[in-house]
Parts: sequence; C-alpha cells; structure tokens
Amino acid sequence: MTERLSPGDPAPDFTLPTDSGGTLTLKELRGRRVVLYAYPAAMTPGCTKQACDFRDSLASLQAAGYEVVGISPDTPARLATFRERDAITFPLVSDRDKSVLTAYGAFGEKQLYGKTVTGVIRSTFVIDENGVIERALYNVKATGHVAKLRRDLGID
Repeated sequence: MTERLSPGDPAPDFTLPTDSGGTLTLKELRGRRVVLYAYPAAMTPGCTKQACDFRDSLASLQAAGYEVVGISPDTPARLATFRERDAITFPLVSDRDKSVLTAYGAFGEKQLYGKTVTGVIRSTFVIDENGVIERALYNVKATGHVAKLRRDLGID
C-alpha cells in the first residue's frame, strides 16, 4: 500500500518537465500556497472536466493566494496538446516514472469499475507557503471536486 500524506507532513519536493518545455520545482513556489492535483491521463473525459474546472476557477484561487499545478504521468508533448486543446492556463507537469506521484501517495492500488488496479489515484494536495501539506485529499471525484475544494478553503 502506498504511504499517504497527512496535514503537517512536508510536501515532497520535485523538479519535473512542464507542458511548456521548461521545468517546475516545488521549491520555486515557496512563499505561495499551492494546489497540486494528480490525475490519471490528459484528454480523458474525467481529467478534462477536472482540468477545465480548475481553469475556470483559477482567477478566484489565485486571488486567494493559490497557485494550481496539475501532475500526471503523461509526456510533456501530450500535456502541451492538452493545454492547447482545452486552454489550460496553469502549469501541467510530467511525472513519467511516477516517482513524485508515489511520494505523494497518489500512485498505487485503487478500485476501477469494481476491480483492484494499480494506477494514479486522483488526489489533491494543498501546500502552504512553507512547503507543508495543509490538506491531502485522495480518491476525489473529477466532477464537482473543484467547487467542493473552493468551499472548503472558503473561496467564493
């Protein structure tokens, strides 16, 4: 079983390639609050819905001091296609070997259509300005999750 993170745990640092051809390091975001969300695959219906919900909520999240970053095992090229196709306006990072997803407890056994499979566990992490986990939400739903997260964070 993959070890899950809890509030108060240090957020595992990472440096990963982005959809725009650069790299993103969690340490670069210190001083800002971060919503890091893990999703299984770009351009699938659920992942598209979730990404578009984050895109549509980005202004209110940023106004409340949050940066949004999406993480998946997709290639940077596929992430770039996803960004362009759906006008995603926040960074998407590629974790091809799933080491960062594993460190966050977002890769492992999960239930899919009644079967136990190994894969990306749809998860969201709220990380404070000092790189500490404030919230670790596992097995979230693609639809409605962003609205619930905003309510939980007190963001209109």
